[in-house]
Amino acid sequence: MSCSAPLVDAFNRRITYLRLSVTDRCDLRCTYCMPEQMQFLPRKEVLSLEELHKLALAFIDRGISKIRLTGGEPLVRRDMIELVQALGRKLGDGLEELTLTTNGTQLAQHADDLVAAGIRRINVSLDTMDNGLFQTLSRRDRLGQVLQGIAAAKEAGLKVKINTVALKNLNEAEIPFLVEWAHAHGHDMTLIEVMPLGEVEGERVDHYLPLTVVQDALEARWTLVPSEYRSGGPARYFDVPETGGRLGLITPLTNNFCAGCNRIRVTATGQLYACLGGAEQVDLRAALRSEAPDENLAAALDEAMRIKPERHHFRIERGQEPAQPRHMSLTGG
Repeated sequence: MSCSAPLVDAFNRRITYLRLSVTDRCDLRCTYCMPEQMQFLPRKEVLSLEELHKLALAFIDRGISKIRLTGGEPLVRRDMIELVQALGRKLGDGLEELTLTTNGTQLAQHADDLVAAGIRRINVSLDTMDNGLFQTLSRRDRLGQVLQGIAAAKEAGLKVKINTVALKNLNEAEIPFLVEWAHAHGHDMTLIEVMPLGEVEGERVDHYLPLTVVQDALEARWTLVPSEYRSGGPARYFDVPETGGRLGLITPLTNNFCAGCNRIRVTATGQLYACLGGAEQVDLRAALRSEAPDENLAAALDEAMRIKPERHHFRIERGQEPAQPRHMSLTGG
């Protein structure tokens, strides 16, 4: 039971879900996410393990019941498992679920430790099963590692959900195969529209694929039955009787989902972004490193609730600046 006031924003939305980034670093360079020559943060700017833990405890005290650890790629951080273990001790004591989003490259060596620490399900980003396209999209030859990681996670007992960004003229034709493959292996799958965050080479609009188009194509092939299932995030789910699996759609551009938002994001530097698509932020690192961290942290969280906007205003058009200059890897993606 939380002993402090719960987090409720100005639109009376109860905030129960924290996406906590532990690093902006990644061992892939996905073209829609970041440039090849990405400038990562100096380590001194990134929150320490102790600061991340203290921050998470403060959020749990304010009613956060689900924490998703993100990056960059969270498993490239050396002390990551120590943080998972520390937070895992709060499961059943204010924290209902601890989860992780990963690109899968490091999963094979960490899956057992994640399960031992209390994680039961994870999201793995996988945009293609074609080795050549994987190298083109991620600028790295790591598909084999990712598939080994997914297999290791399943073997360790983790429930795996595959996250796939739908990309016009790249993986568009492969999407039905990806869904079939995921469902055949017992994995749920979620399709995501590309999000206009941070400068990348080329125009995102060239590969923007509205999920309305994808849904129409899939419904010509299978039956998509709307599901009551909710994961705590923004996805709308469908059951697919023909494959025996579940399919989620995350549609920031074609079907705004802000009315039910229960989430906030904290970057690896301790910047709280009240909205993925907004500039509203609160500096939690300054509060943590101040002479009165508990009081200043409480005040910062109150401020975050005051400034959280009603909705984002994502648009994607040729020649248009990204919705926000920060990259998804910095925001916590």
